[in-house]
Amino acid sequence: MKNFRLFFVLAISLFVLPQLKSQEAVDTSLVRIETTDGNEYIGTIVSQDDQVIQLKTQTIGIISIQKSIVVSVERVKKAEIRGHEYWFENPYATTRYFFNPSGYGLPAGEGYYQNAWILLNQVSFGITDNISLGVGTVPTFLFTLGSGDNYIPIWFTPKVSIPVKKDKVNVGVGALYLTVLGEGADGGGGGILYGVSTFGPKDKNLSLGLGWGFSNEGGLGERPTISVSYIRRSKPKWAFLTENYFISAGDDALVILSGGARYMAKKISIDFGGMTFIITGGDQDIVPIIPWLSLTVPFHVGGKKR
Repeated sequence: MKNFRLFFVLAISLFVLPQLKSQEAVDTSLVRIETTDGNEYIGTIVSQDDQVIQLKTQTIGIISIQKSIVVSVERVKKAEIRGHEYWFENPYATTRYFFNPSGYGLPAGEGYYQNAWILLNQVSFGITDNISLGVGTVPTFLFTLGSGDNYIPIWFTPKVSIPVKKDKVNVGVGALYLTVLGEGADGGGGGILYGVSTFGPKDKNLSLGLGWGFSNEGGLGERPTISVSYIRRSKPKWAFLTENYFISAGDDALVILSGGARYMAKKISIDFGGMTFIITGGDQDIVPIIPWLSLTVPFHVGGKKR
């Protein structure tokens, strides 16, 4: 009898306890699995071996996914699941509206390339979580080849972002400095110094900003430009946004109004909409709506992407 009891205890130790330990070790975190056919599946991994992943989804139950067709497996934050939809984090699309910056900054190592109206090009990059830098240009040399006038405009957009209250209040301070390069260029330049306060989370916020024009010769302008921008993400891949300016110059003023939508995907975003210019003062004039179209492609530099 003693031998039987000893055998029973050994059996429990060798077979049952490892199984219990294995079950406790199962990762219950939400993951997103992307496959080679372009599908995405959200759920928790029930089990896996060298060939198959068993995934428990919220909508279609447990499914089997062949590892040979898996492109990536990423953890998903609970805040990114709304209902049964996956609202992926989109840091490069939350630091600006059409062009105007918000108080949010690019995370360190994250960046994007933006092309607007085919000719405007800018690359922005997060140096730290609070400091970013953008460099932009218009390839004017494509239109002046052989003429001898190869002037190239170039601008810089440094920004410091300060999170006053996480996901509720963010402040940004920065500049846009424009100059011209090329033979015969006088080296002069100017731009805007600005401050912006953003209220609300990344997917739904309002930004109020003040900017002062400056030049290398004349110092700061007396009257600030006022900006009001807003974005609201209504679907995982869609957001509405508007960007507006009020520029005062003596008795006259220029009002710029714009609105449109942003399509967001993991590897690209597209902004489209329209803007109009209203000149007030002695003779009021309204410029017909001008279309806006821009394309943004994100990139990552350095270690593991967050």
